[in-house]
Amino acid sequence: MSRLLKCLLGLFAALVLSACAQKIDFKGTAIEDASMGGDFKLTDFHGKPRSLDEFRGKVVALFFGYTSCPDVCPTTMLEYASVMKQLGADGDKVQVMFVSVDPERDTPQVLAGYVPHFDKRFIGLTGAAGDIEKVMKQYKVVAQKVKNEEGGYTVDHSAGSYLLDKEGKLRVYEAYGTPAANLASDIRQLLR
Repeated sequence: MSRLLKCLLGLFAALVLSACAQKIDFKGTAIEDASMGGDFKLTDFHGKPRSLDEFRGKVVALFFGYTSCPDVCPTTMLEYASVMKQLGADGDKVQVMFVSVDPERDTPQVLAGYVPHFDKRFIGLTGAAGDIEKVMKQYKVVAQKVKNEEGGYTVDHSAGSYLLDKEGKLRVYEAYGTPAANLASDIRQLLR
């Protein structure tokens, strides 16, 4: 085979492969920062240690919140419940994880009474304060207690959520208030 023919075949193969590559146009913000994210180990609402790596093969939606949250957290969880309905059978290929930023109050028992209320497939995670802080740092999440007049407190926290692909790579940041249809669109692209 002539050298020119080999070069032309190589060029043709490269063009075919590039044409086959899927262009992903996320509704949320694509994350290119390789230093963000990563595996972690926390405790689920059954008291079982869980690792993010055990969900490889699924798209993971990761949200940081707390069960006493008056607005952002239940709204976001309701959006993800709607997403699961929109995905139909593909919802079984998605794992929604709620990581508590208030481990002082959000015991596994409290999470068990809250998280599955939105969808029985959702998992609530908690742990020691230091473990939670480590995971928050990995995902660049901030949270701070704010005392109220009654002697209790609320927690101001980052309100967005994250989507990780089937290999566990952090891919998309979804801002608070992202409609369920947009979340579902981004998840469908990651399921391909």
